[in-house]
Amino acid sequence: MKILALIPARMGSSRFPGKPLAKILDKPMIEHVYKNVEKCELLTKTVVATCDEEIFDFIKSINGQVVMTSDQHERASDRCAEALAVLEQDDNVRYDIVVMVQGDEPMTHPDMITEALTPMLENPEIVVTNLMGDISSDDEFDDRNCIKVVCDLKNNALCFSREPIPTRRFGNIPMKKQVCVIPFTREFLLQYTRLSPTPLEIAESVDMMRVLEHGEKVKMVPTKHQTYPVDTESDLTRVEELMQKKIN
Repeated sequence: MKILALIPARMGSSRFPGKPLAKILDKPMIEHVYKNVEKCELLTKTVVATCDEEIFDFIKSINGQVVMTSDQHERASDRCAEALAVLEQDDNVRYDIVVMVQGDEPMTHPDMITEALTPMLENPEIVVTNLMGDISSDDEFDDRNCIKVVCDLKNNALCFSREPIPTRRFGNIPMKKQVCVIPFTREFLLQYTRLSPTPLEIAESVDMMRVLEHGEKVKMVPTKHQTYPVDTESDLTRVEELMQKKIN
């Protein structure tokens, strides 16, 4: 079983331009992500997929693996599909699973990759999984940068939204968020790129809505790790403080 981890990263974030190279504990954020992901022993290879020379050159400088992709992709999943095709051709190899880990998740733990992969390795009918975590506060629930998810009784995603879902009227319904560690089977990642973009995918700017709107399933997998992505400079400060506490 050959498993490829791809970390899509670009400098042109609308909310925080240049964030992959923003420093956290004296290292660029993308370095934290790359080093944490490659520690997972299930992975055959870990590669950053980028359209920016600055990121490409930095990853090369730390002896990491990186591939250049088009700057026209709207979705990280599409960028990963292009990177997969390039790597398979260059390396003369065929991967079985591709794990997409967003480049703004510096708190990613290697065990999170294992958590996300386990259902897929146990059940070949599952074509895509996605980690989910607990939402810890009303502020996080109201934050549009926090992507909320609601699931059916089997933990298949029903909807992803930047708006607060589900209702808070009843306190016994758990509030869950998407954590951007997302394994695809090779075939389904390539199929994803052939699916037309969908209204809710575009409105929410969430890759997984394309999957749901085309009638496919996304198996959500709870993670025991509490992490926070970096979407803004204030997020960067909070994440750095949390990472420093773990060191101490």
